[in-house]
Amino acid sequence: MSVEPIQLIRHRRGAWRLRHTPGQLQQLQQLLDAHSFWASGRSRRDLSLMLAGSQAAISAWQGSRLVGFGRATSDGVFRAVLWDVVVAGEHQGRGLGRKIVEALLGEPALRGVERTYLMTTNSAGFYEQLGFTAADCQKLMLRFSDEKPNQRDSTTDVEDQTKKIDSQ
Repeated sequence: MSVEPIQLIRHRRGAWRLRHTPGQLQQLQQLLDAHSFWASGRSRRDLSLMLAGSQAAISAWQGSRLVGFGRATSDGVFRAVLWDVVVAGEHQGRGLGRKIVEALLGEPALRGVERTYLMTTNSAGFYEQLGFTAADCQKLMLRFSDEKPNQRDSTTDVEDQTKKIDSQ
């Protein structure tokens, strides 16, 4: 019995294919629900909006099954943030997470950025192997919204968002 190889897919800004190919968004939802405590319970609608706002996304596929994922946001010059790096449990410890992170860091929106941030609860050792260091000189600040994600305006067009703000 041969094992299918894992293929990394680099998605363009907004990850249109991942959002619109039948079944792929559902697989992303299932991967996050099963293998991440921080991203479980996200709706497909919110995942679609999340992807639309991402400058880079990498998905890892074994045949037709999604087994890994990561995404990033960036201004392309000064700051970038890695988000939602997740690998299915049976593929952890085999270098797939490293490949996903390295692929994200090699994306045009992140390449050469002055600082790349990420937040981790229990994988600091993994990220240290990839050149990240703890930032003791900075303090993480959070602001929580009273608005639930499914109550937000679903408009993803930045121009429309700007018009709404300007007209208020």
